[in-house]
Amino acid sequence: MIEPTSKLDSLRVLAELNVENVPSYATLKRHLARCVPDNWRDLLSSAAYRFAADGGAVSVCLYDVTTLYFEADEEDELRKSGFSKERRIDPQILVGLLVDRHGFPLELHFFEGNKAETRTMIPVLDAFRDRHQVQDMLVVADAGMLSWANIQALEEAGYQYIVGSRNAKAPMDLAKTFATTGNHFADGQVIETTTELKKGTESSRRRAVWQYRLAREHRDRRNHTLQVQRAEDIAAGRKAQRKARFLTTGQRKSLTVDYEAAKAAEQLFGLKGYVMNTSMKVLSGAEVVAAYHSLFEVEASFRMAKSDLRARPIFHHTRDAIEAHLTIVFCALAVGRHLQTATGMSLRRIIKTLQPLREGLVEINGTIATIPAALTPEAKEILKTLPEKSGH
Repeated sequence: MIEPTSKLDSLRVLAELNVENVPSYATLKRHLARCVPDNWRDLLSSAAYRFAADGGAVSVCLYDVTTLYFEADEEDELRKSGFSKERRIDPQILVGLLVDRHGFPLELHFFEGNKAETRTMIPVLDAFRDRHQVQDMLVVADAGMLSWANIQALEEAGYQYIVGSRNAKAPMDLAKTFATTGNHFADGQVIETTTELKKGTESSRRRAVWQYRLAREHRDRRNHTLQVQRAEDIAAGRKAQRKARFLTTGQRKSLTVDYEAAKAAEQLFGLKGYVMNTSMKVLSGAEVVAAYHSLFEVEASFRMAKSDLRARPIFHHTRDAIEAHLTIVFCALAVGRHLQTATGMSLRRIIKTLQPLREGLVEINGTIATIPAALTPEAKEILKTLPEKSGH
């Protein structure tokens, strides 16, 4: 967390921090090898749950998936090339992270790099529920998890869920609303409706909530203008040919802009949908929206793991070594999220403020005197805050 680095170089960091009894490199490797057989991550997950629960039960959880890539050329049974939002072609693994509504990590699992994201959620949820015997769980996930198989599996396993809906469903879900009142809504307005889920010839309906936000409309409109302009540039040959929204292949295989589709998309500006199996008695439409918006917390945890904690790229190649690497990341992420919550500061700012502080030892005529570190006002505030709110 202080300075993410290699196993060997971490000994230097410990020595510079005046940690007593810095282990040898051989000792470090020997203890790290115990991570998997001694189930360290299970123990850490249990400790994280106790901390997050603080005497109660954690019943609302947020779930998301990310990819971690490897500095490697060859695939194996675990590290495989798969879908990457960053369009990388390196071998990768999928990491599923479950956090509480404040972003504190509760469960972390990894999967083969070519596994479908939608097939990662149930194993992580089951492991969490079985370990802690949590009842009446509500899981929140983004639209990438919305699939017939996931919805069926969640309901069969007894989970409550809120999953983001895809905007392509809006015209069907809101057809009655559009027909009676048009597409003009008040800022923050919530519309209760239903949505149809299909798989082959099977279909069923679920509760759906749609919300309109004026700020979202401004963002959607700006992005829409850029998307149409990009499609026009490609169709006119001003940009190299590649895929773009509203770009279609016309007669004689010429590229044209689908202005009809672009016009239809305009009526959806500002709208965001959510699918769930909770009734209005359990959660109102506004509460559903608020719960879903907490998803930014799991995204923030992923950003911290990737940037501040340098979880990637991964240089290990065996499953046990990767397990150990992610266990350390999980532990550092839990401590880091706690520090941020307790102080209201970013982890990077906390480290930058506290890392330079040193106490001095001076020997005068056989007497050793300790010279305390010169604390800045910000450092004093951090050190004052943490003990008051740590207590675990």
